[in-house]
Amino acid sequence: MVRDLLAIRRDPLGYLERTVQRFGDLVAFPLPRTPVLLVNEPDGVRRVLVENPRGYSKATVQYTALSAVTGVGLLTADGDTWRQRRRIAQPAFHHGSLDVVAAQSVLAGQRIRRGWRGLPDGTAVDVDAACMAATLDVVGGTLFAADLAQDGERIVRAVQQALEVVVQRARLPRPAWLPVPSRRRLDRAVATLDETCARVVRARRARGITDDDTDLLALLLRSADAEGGLTDQQVRDELVTLVIAGHETVASSLAWTLQLLAEHPQVQDTVQLELAEVLAGREPGWADLAALPYTRRVVDEALRLYPPAWVLTRRALQPDVLAGVEVPAGTLVIISPWLLHRRSAAWERPLEFDPDRFAAARSSAPRPDYLPFGMGPRLCIGRDFALVESVLVLATLLPGLRLEPARRDGVVRRPDVDALVTLRPRGGLPLVLRRCAG
Repeated sequence: MVRDLLAIRRDPLGYLERTVQRFGDLVAFPLPRTPVLLVNEPDGVRRVLVENPRGYSKATVQYTALSAVTGVGLLTADGDTWRQRRRIAQPAFHHGSLDVVAAQSVLAGQRIRRGWRGLPDGTAVDVDAACMAATLDVVGGTLFAADLAQDGERIVRAVQQALEVVVQRARLPRPAWLPVPSRRRLDRAVATLDETCARVVRARRARGITDDDTDLLALLLRSADAEGGLTDQQVRDELVTLVIAGHETVASSLAWTLQLLAEHPQVQDTVQLELAEVLAGREPGWADLAALPYTRRVVDEALRLYPPAWVLTRRALQPDVLAGVEVPAGTLVIISPWLLHRRSAAWERPLEFDPDRFAAARSSAPRPDYLPFGMGPRLCIGRDFALVESVLVLATLLPGLRLEPARRDGVVRRPDVDALVTLRPRGGLPLVLRRCAG
């Protein structure tokens, strides 16, 4: 394991792939003190996330490092604290609120389109940067009832700086009190997030909150004002959590989806045909979602190949049995959607981009080898939010536009994947824009 540390830091995805190829779908790592088990077996995954979720906690290096940025928010909280926050936040993600998400997603797609308008045909643009800015707009408009555009660049920069430190801590744990440069960078980034959240909260309170307001910020502030509700620090933790989880993950998914469409012109043609038939030149809306099944399949397949949350970790609170293997209390369990989504035992031609693999009717029981949003009680609260946003941003952005891969010396340039908190394209994701009729 000491010998492997450099390989893990340099290329964690490749390391995980080589590990399961060599040792199989259940791998115990020989680390001192703490038993560590990589679980790439679907029944074992179901046991941890669905059948016995209370037997496992998020008291892991991954979530401890993340909490240095988010505090104790929905993403990192456990037990009764998590259940309380989930109850407070759930109404903001009710299906009845998704038409607001749809409207904001169309506006975000329009903003990207306006930013690209007037660029010469054949211009290469960084779609990753565009998606990051657009999804932040959606978070601001839907969850906070606030326009974060004025602070967008500062927030994105602060989030990225903070998450870089989080990844370093998760890969090479060290005492948090050490006065290393990364500690100062983290402090500056967190201070920016704190300042921005405080400004958004002040503006929201000044505007007033009624009982009819159902955005997340209104729900959090009403709870904070109620006896026994949330403190200002807890409100801040949830806001930072949603800024990170609500835009970083969707931006990552959208960027990789656009890359895959550029690399597969026939799939892009099919999407364009569906959009032309359904929309007939108008802007999309909430009512169009059911009529865009192929576009949704493209999103599902992109999430299979590039799940933003590429690794999940849990700590066993008590002894358990996973896929026939006895697991002692204290065991660190590692689950990787990146690996599960590429298992040849579960997926035909697992490395190919084929949206039609999702054409069959969806089962009411989720499959434990497809979990871009997790599974069980800790299923991502924003799953439907993200899917609506992704489909409608694509439906707004793609008509009249053709995407092609960027090339260098005639060779298609696909960016390397950085396995950070989410899967990020290293150095941005340039694609070439072409205008087309329609």
